[in-house]
Amino acid sequence: MNTQERRRAGRARTATLAVALLAASWGAPGIAESEGARAGAVDTSGGELREGEVITFDQLARLARYLPPELWEHREFIFYEGMRLEIGPRFADYSPPPVFKQATEEHRGKARIGPDGSLEGYVAGEPFPMAEIDCQGDPQAGVKIAWNFDYRWEGAGRSSIGRYTYWDRGEQLPLYYEGWGRTIALAHRPEPEYASKGGDLFRGEQRKTAFVVEVDAPFDAKGIGLVNYRYKSSDGPRSAAKNDDTWVYVPTLRRVRRISSAQRTDAVSGTDFTFDDLSGFAGIPPQYEWTCLGEQDVLATVNTRVKAYPYTRDHNFGPYGLSVADDRWELRHTFKFQFVPKNDDHPYKRKLIYIDKNTAEILYSFAYDRKDELWKIIYHDKIWSEDAREVYEPWDGVPEPRDSTNVLDIVINVQTGTGNRIEFWNANGTPLENLGKVRRLIDVGRLTKGR
Repeated sequence: MNTQERRRAGRARTATLAVALLAASWGAPGIAESEGARAGAVDTSGGELREGEVITFDQLARLARYLPPELWEHREFIFYEGMRLEIGPRFADYSPPPVFKQATEEHRGKARIGPDGSLEGYVAGEPFPMAEIDCQGDPQAGVKIAWNFDYRWEGAGRSSIGRYTYWDRGEQLPLYYEGWGRTIALAHRPEPEYASKGGDLFRGEQRKTAFVVEVDAPFDAKGIGLVNYRYKSSDGPRSAAKNDDTWVYVPTLRRVRRISSAQRTDAVSGTDFTFDDLSGFAGIPPQYEWTCLGEQDVLATVNTRVKAYPYTRDHNFGPYGLSVADDRWELRHTFKFQFVPKNDDHPYKRKLIYIDKNTAEILYSFAYDRKDELWKIIYHDKIWSEDAREVYEPWDGVPEPRDSTNVLDIVINVQTGTGNRIEFWNANGTPLENLGKVRRLIDVGRLTKGR
């Protein structure tokens, strides 16, 4: 390989890693603080937060007891002078639709934890009803929560148009990507029409999900395409699991190449994201040890009232480009749990996660480096399908999608002050019109067709 070819291959690898990050989605210090917002200041006079109330920066201390302590210690990245944070309803019901709840009841008691934290006997719905999990008394509570997240309601699989940007202490760096992606739920579907096939879209299906993505910008990355399969066997013990298959078409190389599953925990193109950070966790549960640590009510953004990309490129995300302090925040019941990687070469020592008990969606996660020092804060913004019908349409058997859907992933590297933002505000889980379109979309051969 000559010098020019090596350069092309290097650029291709960078773009390949970044487009995989986009696909998985489809998401410093120094600001002056007022006296009441300094570390350790907790409001004792403002009373309970009221729905419709707007919190400004000089009132910031009133939020302290409603936020994860790990976030409060680094609040300067998120809260800023000029913010207008709206308080939304307390513990609103964003639970899944009847078709998902019916599947949960029909298959109650069938799912169980097997060897190595694996999942056995699962059919459809929520594997372990969240309201029945005993965080303190059940040593399997942590891994049960992890499986509930893995099989949370996401409609037929989410699709969106997305934009990825990279930030360094408030300055947007040149690295960015724009494109579209779609995930297809191929197995364990709760809709009655798939019952005769055991919840599978296609008879005899061995995959659980497939996702595809294509990059539209910048120019030197335009045309990159990706197809990824995750297999049902990944629910089993590690010794029997099949790793993800991922294929990427790289226009500069004019060929399809494969991504190693080991790259899922690598930083993407030198940024702060890994593939497995998307949505808070995009890994495979048996590869980690899980522990439930307790319960906590926290404020989070779960039903956005703003719009960003692809509707606009100009939304204000605060001085660091990593804030949603101008949005509506709501109080939510959560489990706090953590994972410890079983693989010694994993970059994290552990990750703390706050998961919404009502939706099984991750609200916050905090990644610790191998020295057990906080490294990354990862949080999200979401839409509620019933308030976003212009993009999230119902379908046969699901007249009300009732989906709490990520439209933003933000990672903050608290050690360097850098961060990443992935916006995809038109996300939805409405299925394609027919199975023929699904087959064509997820076919690896599509990557080179017409090239």
